[in-house]
Amino acid sequence: MRRVKDVIQSRLSRRSLLAGTAAAAILAASSSIAPTFADEVNTTGLAVTDDTVTVGILHSVTGTMAISETGSVQAEKLAIEQINAMGGVLGRKIEYTQEDGASDWPTFAEKAKKLLVNDKVAAVFGCWTSASRKAVLPVFEQYNGMLYYPTFYEGLEQSPNVIYTGQEATQQIIAGIDWVAKEKGAKSFYLLGSDYIWPRTSNKIARKHIEKLGHKVVGEEYYPLGHTQFNSVINKIKLKKPDVIYAIVVGGSNVAFYKQLKAAGIDMTKEKPLLLTISVTEDEIRGIGGENIEGAYAAMKYFQSLDNENNMEFVKSFKEMWGDDIVIGDVTQAAYLGPWLWKAAVEKAGSFDIDKVRLASPGIELTTAPEGYVRVHENHHLWSKTRIGLAKPDGQYELVYETAELMEPDPFPEGYQ
Repeated sequence: MRRVKDVIQSRLSRRSLLAGTAAAAILAASSSIAPTFADEVNTTGLAVTDDTVTVGILHSVTGTMAISETGSVQAEKLAIEQINAMGGVLGRKIEYTQEDGASDWPTFAEKAKKLLVNDKVAAVFGCWTSASRKAVLPVFEQYNGMLYYPTFYEGLEQSPNVIYTGQEATQQIIAGIDWVAKEKGAKSFYLLGSDYIWPRTSNKIARKHIEKLGHKVVGEEYYPLGHTQFNSVINKIKLKKPDVIYAIVVGGSNVAFYKQLKAAGIDMTKEKPLLLTISVTEDEIRGIGGENIEGAYAAMKYFQSLDNENNMEFVKSFKEMWGDDIVIGDVTQAAYLGPWLWKAAVEKAGSFDIDKVRLASPGIELTTAPEGYVRVHENHHLWSKTRIGLAKPDGQYELVYETAELMEPDPFPEGYQ
């Protein structure tokens, strides 16, 4: 990690871009606050000195989830570099301690405790799967830490110790099914997912909504994380002939699933059946190969191809830091928001104190987020738009639909609990 920090520091001295237009404008909600002594901004024994503040990064960089979570780590480090180029937070430069959850939920809980109890970090940016989030949640609540969680998820949760920067069920699952039913005339669905809490709970919500619309679920299957043999379920799908394959396969399993789907003769460009995913971002497509997922649709809030000035600056900075061949997915962008939202809340509170940051968080807004304007709701989720993208052979999504207005987050939708 020290080598990575040294590289980032050297880049800071070489480049002016991040200290210029991209970084100078990125946080509309942040105000300029003069440096303050540590004892005036910290009453909880956090790792805050007169000139530094330490945060934690907790993601899987090994195991089956590394394909999805590596982008989140990169995004968080980019945000930290940009914030430091602007002078840091309350006059303090951000340092980070990074831990590897290793695609193992007990390991996530163990590392979370280390970050909060031993390292005394002021905030943690991390997790991807709901299983990892559920594993660390009791730790954050017991030790009063603050987690910025970037992944779209099933909802049905609200914690004072978590800021959810991804979408929940009403913003992604229900909105996506409404779109495919209305615009594509879909009436039958085959639900497929990895075997843990997020896919199972998401499909429970999806099933209720599909049936509420008067349509049918003709099959439902789950497979362990890391599973690579999908030929059996693909044959079942071909026999059932659903209008929609509703896919919530996560991590490295996506590579095998989509390649086997194509090998079995299912041409997604013909939309018979149509494939709608809520789990495959550009990060996963990089491993799958654009030619193997062309024609699929994804319901998310962000695509790298979004045509707005904020996103173009973000993509440019991301590629400058991590390489021209890098891609950026929905969760990566949501992870990037975490450090900025934390910075804004800290400066609004005038303190790194967890309780004060929590109270300051609702109402925090970013007008220059890559996805567009976002705002923190009182329930600690973000107002955001929902978008539908069409997978192209170049590994990018083409935007085909977006909601006209921001969708209010509702983690406990009536009738879906």
